[in-house]
Amino acid sequence: MGGDLSPARLVHAYSRGIFPWYSFNEPILWWTPEPRCVLFPNRIAPSKSLRKRLRKPYTLSLNKAFGDVIHYCSVVDGRRDNTWILPELMYAYTDLHNLGYAHSIEVWAGSDLVGGLYGVRVGKVFFGESMFSRSADGSKMALIALSHVCSNSGVVLIDGQVENPHLMNMGATLLSRLDFENILGQNVHSDIDQSQWRLPEQTQDLA
Repeated sequence: MGGDLSPARLVHAYSRGIFPWYSFNEPILWWTPEPRCVLFPNRIAPSKSLRKRLRKPYTLSLNKAFGDVIHYCSVVDGRRDNTWILPELMYAYTDLHNLGYAHSIEVWAGSDLVGGLYGVRVGKVFFGESMFSRSADGSKMALIALSHVCSNSGVVLIDGQVENPHLMNMGATLLSRLDFENILGQNVHSDIDQSQWRLPEQTQDLA
């Protein structure tokens, strides 16, 4: 409990498997769940209905609209007063984005942003923070796109933080804190293949 949301502190915390999560009128709270919900990029399993949707001509982008993605992730049932993504967190992750640590994936239907996610990459681990959908399967398509870019570039693990049905249905598994921290220790200080940190233009290439 406590501290600040400076880029240096956040990167150090993530490299140890710790992330901030708190609400209005609370101090900064830091978490490291046990067990840990994770996804291995090459094991994410889209359903038949999702594969069918991926065949439609949605457009993908990487880091094109980070501010819009974090905004939509912060809106719960059309309101911002019951979200954990507080303004100071939005500013902090935007700073990390500007420094090259925080990334967003966007899914577009024409010029309409219909889904996306954002998170923090340290070395070969991507720490997922939040995702959103503005149309059916928008966040799931973003997750499939994330698995694609992670697999191709050498990211070995996607952190989903806490178990939820959405992630488990996509192929997530649970790790003990010790196993999770062992993976971090082996990978957060190694870099990816930067030339492969990119997405195909359309979801049809992911189907």
